[in-house]
Amino acid sequence: MHALLKLPVLALGLCLLALQQPLSAQDYQVAPIGFYNLENLFDTLDTPDKRDEEFTPTGRNKYNTEVYQSKMNNLSKVISEMATDITPDGVVILGVSEIENRKVLEDLVQQPKIKDRNYKIIHEESPDARGIDVALLYNPRYFRELSHKTLAVNFPRNEGDGTYHSRDILWVEGILGGTDTMHIFVNHWPSRRGGEKRSSPRREHAAKQCKAVIDSLIKINPNTKIFITGDLNDDPVSPSVKNVLQAKGKKKEVQTGGLFNPMWKKYKKGNGTLAWNDSWNLFDQTIISSAFLNKKQEGFFFQKAVVFRKGYLFQKEGRFKNAPKRTYSFGTFIGGYSDHLPVYSVFLRRVQR
Repeated sequence: MHALLKLPVLALGLCLLALQQPLSAQDYQVAPIGFYNLENLFDTLDTPDKRDEEFTPTGRNKYNTEVYQSKMNNLSKVISEMATDITPDGVVILGVSEIENRKVLEDLVQQPKIKDRNYKIIHEESPDARGIDVALLYNPRYFRELSHKTLAVNFPRNEGDGTYHSRDILWVEGILGGTDTMHIFVNHWPSRRGGEKRSSPRREHAAKQCKAVIDSLIKINPNTKIFITGDLNDDPVSPSVKNVLQAKGKKKEVQTGGLFNPMWKKYKKGNGTLAWNDSWNLFDQTIISSAFLNKKQEGFFFQKAVVFRKGYLFQKEGRFKNAPKRTYSFGTFIGGYSDHLPVYSVFLRRVQR
């Protein structure tokens, strides 16, 4: 067992309580892995070749240092509380999207509420026109990076000349808990601008880039541990997820090397991570490979998926009442968090005492 990963007594008790199991001779290493769309986490500078003018002090949103610090404080509060009902260390790995650059993440991980976790950053600039990227934060006590790459999501424009550049997919290989090699894919697929049906091919294209690498990994080893997460701009039943990734909503339907989507059941029950016109979507997803489903294995196994829903994350009044409380409402700063709710999945590993 990795010495740094032995759970404190308090964390063990909380974990067993969450599992609704009696206290036994077995401890559990617990590793919550999550995702959070940070909703336009820009710095305040006007960067050439990026469409970030509205997120500057003189831009439409009057995005100044005060707003930036408020957003940093709010986001770090959310991250600091995710999964702490299971372990005091909270999420050990966190995929993020809608961040402008590495500097905003460096500022985020230094916020007082999460500074002690010593989150490390994996980030690469992508060619998105607005300048927003995906990235991965991880607690080095729990995870060690082996390598990372980016997968391009580019395709011809439907009109005009040139190529449409969307956010790259971040592919990270690392070791969880000192024992389990796993592959993490952080995604932010093209938006539904122009309509869901018309824009669907773009998201299906993004899904294909991800699936091609997954298939190659599974071909080498059908028991490869894979974790796919991100803002997919699609629901669990959308073609990109259901047909391209072929992520199943029921464990019994998942064959060796296949993918399981624990968000499917939540979506069918009406749960979501973002709301528009009183309608909920579940765009923020966590999808796992079959290797995580065996609860009798020596390594980490999947226990549950969670949409993090604290009361303060919701708008209390106005047009967007009961929707996630965003930073701005029609250009007015309202001091919110994000227009998306965060998600995470809990992984456990039995440790014989």
